[in-house]
Amino acid sequence: MRQKLNRNKSGDPRIEVKDDGKLGVWTRISYGFGDTACNIVYGMISALLVLFYTDYAGVPVATVGLVMLISRIFDGTSDAIMGVIVACTKSRWGKARPWVLWMSVPYCLSAIALFTVPQTPGTMQFLYIFITYNLATTVFYTAINVPYGTLSTYMTRSSHERDLLSVFRMAMAPIGRIIAVTFTQPVVKMFGDDMAAWVKTMTMWVILAFIMLIICFVRCKETVVIEAEENRDTRVPIMASIKALFTNQYFWACLILWTVTCVHGTIVGTSLPYYCKYIFHNDTWMYSVLYLAEAGTLIIGAMLCPILLRRFGKRQISLAGAIVAVVAQAAFMLNTGSFQWALITAIIRALGEAPLTAVVFGMLGDAVEFGQWKTKIRQASLIFAGGAVGFKLGNGITSAIISKLLDAAGYISSTGETVVQPESALAMIQSIYVWGPLLVWMVAVVVLALYKLDKKYDTIMAELQEREARGEM
Repeated sequence: MRQKLNRNKSGDPRIEVKDDGKLGVWTRISYGFGDTACNIVYGMISALLVLFYTDYAGVPVATVGLVMLISRIFDGTSDAIMGVIVACTKSRWGKARPWVLWMSVPYCLSAIALFTVPQTPGTMQFLYIFITYNLATTVFYTAINVPYGTLSTYMTRSSHERDLLSVFRMAMAPIGRIIAVTFTQPVVKMFGDDMAAWVKTMTMWVILAFIMLIICFVRCKETVVIEAEENRDTRVPIMASIKALFTNQYFWACLILWTVTCVHGTIVGTSLPYYCKYIFHNDTWMYSVLYLAEAGTLIIGAMLCPILLRRFGKRQISLAGAIVAVVAQAAFMLNTGSFQWALITAIIRALGEAPLTAVVFGMLGDAVEFGQWKTKIRQASLIFAGGAVGFKLGNGITSAIISKLLDAAGYISSTGETVVQPESALAMIQSIYVWGPLLVWMVAVVVLALYKLDKKYDTIMAELQEREARGEM
């Protein structure tokens, strides 16, 4: 592979990878470790935290919903701020990469703090949950995940290589959720099935997450430098950046599509424990089996995507998959009381989810190039910060809505003792798990039907290369 040695304004040597340059398999795997680590921690937050708050810490479900709803006010702002910070960062490790190192310890410690809720009802308990939840999600998760996503655009400019990074990222992300979510409840019961057991379990997971984040930092180097961008005498005005971002139609398409995958994951992760406990009357192994089956199928499906990518492209395989997901969830509605049928349809649904989940970050990378071509402003960190907003919306608002719906239906929180839920609460649990995934994947079908960037991408990149050869953006 031919490489060109450049020097940035500070005089540090930097390597610019050609568009036909390839990344090694171990580099892709190391990059995937970053999202495995994030999902070990955030998988617990998105899937089991509400259950922990209501059924172990005894926090009223209305309080949980209020915390998550108010927290969403700060999330969009924090992602945008972090996008700007990454763009302005200069270090010996680059712009995005150092944040994976700097934020690894704070993020892991804040995750443990989530599960040390004081048994003081009222205002103090609310404040503790609000502060720890926002430290973990709004501050430290944002400070890791926005730079981590942006890092892929500094590793290579090859669309196909970014697709493969996205595939490895999203194939390995479910491994983190499997480690944390699938095994958490059995481990918690082994440790005593109380609040202290949750703290011990979370401590185990964050140690593993920290090791993976360090591997990601060490092996994933920033190699892309665009000289025209580095040599600019002035910064792009903030309003010009905002206008460029808002007029990038493929940024909005990717934001909606990433939000769809996150909303689906939150609906399933949050409502399925309740569904297994109160509809299937099993709170020991059924949830773990269903979650493992869907997450495992996602991994297999994602790893098969490179075979199809070259021939069909991101949009085609994602659209076909979204249609499969809709059909599978509709089929589940034929027998919602059968665990076996839930398992079969979850596996089929996951095969449909896999293509979009695998390539959505490759789509975001393409949106960066499209934005530069359209507006002559390159916005890698801001676009990936926008993608992080999709994750926060998908997780936080969806969790808040689920909590509010359960509260409105009369769900009774408990601290371990057996309670009899009213029929209205049982009906709501069933409705959320049955209808939620169906509706969000129908949205994905519509957006993908309108997505046209794949057909334009080669022409756009050829023009960008001509511009950059002249020293232009």
